[in-house]
Amino acid sequence: MPQGQPSVVPEDGLTTRQRRNRPLVVVHTGIGKGKSTAAFGLALRAWNQGWPIGVFQFVKSAKWKVGEERALRVLGDSGEGGSVAWHKMGEGWSWVQRGMESSEEAAREGWEQVKRDLAAETYGLYVLDEFAYPMHWGWVDVDEVVAVLRDRPGTQHVVITGRNAPDKLIEAADLVTEMGKVKHPMDVGQKGQKGIEW
Repeated sequence: MPQGQPSVVPEDGLTTRQRRNRPLVVVHTGIGKGKSTAAFGLALRAWNQGWPIGVFQFVKSAKWKVGEERALRVLGDSGEGGSVAWHKMGEGWSWVQRGMESSEEAAREGWEQVKRDLAAETYGLYVLDEFAYPMHWGWVDVDEVVAVLRDRPGTQHVVITGRNAPDKLIEAADLVTEMGKVKHPMDVGQKGQKGIEW
């Protein structure tokens, strides 16, 4: 295990082990590619540790077949690591503004399910994929999200992805990564392709 030296040791009364095992809220935001991919990388690590994993896709279409879903479902069914549950709430792509009313309702229902699962301590890792969008658009109350995550029981880790993560969420999170973009094939008119985008 890496032996980094923290720049600050909080006066919180916790031992090093207690502090190391504290559950985290992780946010992957920014305009660059790789936010969901990084979250699914965390899910692979959680699977390897035997943690049950709950993936909640908030905006991407339920019809879309992503490679990470297939891979994690196969791993979850293998009996070798943690279990994997995959929930799709979205009606369409985050940058395609169609059917927004049904998407808003689906996002709210998805958040209600996440709250129930957090209260029941259903998973060790929650991947709330594209969840920054429903908060940014005002579909889900950011203050409520922050309060629920702050007060969640047990040792449940939560990773949230999506552009425009609200400032209050960023402030409350333990780990925030902003993905930047230097270049992207779409900048020169190339559409997404198999094995790269899905």
